[in-house]
Amino acid sequence: MNTVSLRPAFVLVQLAALLMLAPAWAASPGGVAPNRASIDATYQQDRAACLRGDSQHERSSCLREAGAVRTEALRGRAAGRDTPEAWAQNALQRCRSQTGDNVAICERMVRGEGGVSGSVAGGGVIRELVTPIPAPAGLATPPEVPPAPAR
Repeated sequence: MNTVSLRPAFVLVQLAALLMLAPAWAASPGGVAPNRASIDATYQQDRAACLRGDSQHERSSCLREAGAVRTEALRGRAAGRDTPEAWAQNALQRCRSQTGDNVAICERMVRGEGGVSGSVAGGGVIRELVTPIPAPAGLATPPEVPPAPAR
């Protein structure tokens, strides 16, 4: 059997970034990219939450993440990536880093084949696709064994 497991460890960071930018997206008209004032306001709110200890993260990592989210928003990288189509396209694009037959297996898993276990909260989502591989032609049929004589 050929088994491939993918463990996207960075999913938690991406989810945190999306959640931190949600107020800016909601405040922007028509869901367009937020302006600099909106990005800065969101950053100040996030920074204040980190300093108050309202985050699940350690203060230094919370502040670092808030700064990283602000930087990405200023670069315009967060705009338009919150659609199911964008998520699927990103997942398929990540399959390109696989080699050989694993590319096709990865794409099949992205499209929903295989099993999923675990959770982000538990440390990661594990996707698994079991592909049966037929035996070589010469080994397909085992030799017949005559029955043992009766006693």
